[in-house]
Amino acid sequence: MYRLTNKEISDLIHTAFSIRKLSYSPYSKFAVGSALLCDDGEIYGGCNIENSSYPVGICAERTAISKAISSGKHNFKAITIVGGFVDNSNLDYCPPCGMCRQFLSEFCDKDFVIILAKSLNEYKLIGFDEILPFPFN
Repeated sequence: MYRLTNKEISDLIHTAFSIRKLSYSPYSKFAVGSALLCDDGEIYGGCNIENSSYPVGICAERTAISKAISSGKHNFKAITIVGGFVDNSNLDYCPPCGMCRQFLSEFCDKDFVIILAKSLNEYKLIGFDEILPFPFN
């Protein structure tokens, strides 16, 4: 796993919580925010965006990666994910869904770090290979 500084971790968690407030989740009422750290230190945030036709929506992780890729970035170190009900009644660790795990595998190497956060001080660091040991690639 990449070694992240305390400042990088703090900045990622703060960004993910901030952008989570922008989530468009009128159907599930489950808001997710993510923050992607590029190898040059730049951070791209993403939130989930739902649609009445459920498969048309996009998860926060894929939003952040899409923003980074479309800005010319291709090398990433870590992503933070925060999620729970819009009213903040159930903030818990929110791991990426299967589709996002496969999407991440396209752009992340074996040292990529996933940070799951419940709060600014309560979080877990997980190696990407732990959540998707056998990616399809």
